[in-house]
Amino acid sequence: MSASVVAGERRVRHRRRRSRATFTSVLGELLLTAGVLVLLFVAWQMWIGDIIISAQKNDEGASVSEEWADAPTPELPPLVQNDDGTTTYEPVIPAHPAEQEHMGQMLIPRFGADYNKGIFGGTTRSGTLDNLGIGVYTNSKMPGEVGNFAMAGHRTTWGKPFNQLDKLKVGDAIVVETPDGWFTYRFRSLEYVKPSQVDVLADVPQMPQVETGERYITLTACSPLYSLAERIVAYGVYESFTPRAEGPPDSLAPVEPASPSL
Repeated sequence: MSASVVAGERRVRHRRRRSRATFTSVLGELLLTAGVLVLLFVAWQMWIGDIIISAQKNDEGASVSEEWADAPTPELPPLVQNDDGTTTYEPVIPAHPAEQEHMGQMLIPRFGADYNKGIFGGTTRSGTLDNLGIGVYTNSKMPGEVGNFAMAGHRTTWGKPFNQLDKLKVGDAIVVETPDGWFTYRFRSLEYVKPSQVDVLADVPQMPQVETGERYITLTACSPLYSLAERIVAYGVYESFTPRAEGPPDSLAPVEPASPSL
């Protein structure tokens, strides 16, 4: 037998065996792949998807505003005389919306010129907040009505309509649009409370036993970002009602937009 044949047999004999896949190695690869997919989903849900959903909601809101603008103009409401001798239009107060029923649009110039989010009845996550937008509390008063017009919305995910509540400045306009016109409120203060402090929803926020005859607006959301530990609460006071026949109010004038909270 030649030496070359013997050497060839030795090479075959000493060739390494291929390692076989084990259950542990396959499981490890599957878990790694699943982890990557979860991270990609989180990134989509909290950032990329939010940008897309928010823009979509703004486009839907703009379409609603255009539809109302093109509809027959309601008659002017009566004028009322204020204590200081000036006159303003009596607000046309909308009916309290049923669960998931569309009530109006939220316009806040500080949040950007294109900010136009829908307002709906109810504050359940599955019914309103996750799918529709801003929700009106069950016992809330309505825009222009004496008492507290109180709403809830997300700061993160699902279009995050209240993402920038902490960026509001004193005097900023918070405008609610309905088919009859625009209700302008002015931002006054911000605070952080425990979820159990429901007195923020009282007719006079934090003072349920007091009656002032004033009209307030309250916007609530979870805080800090990505947490349910507290609530961020923004308060405002009523300024005026502008009927649709008068055209959009000056309170909708553009201001320097706030940077989004991440």
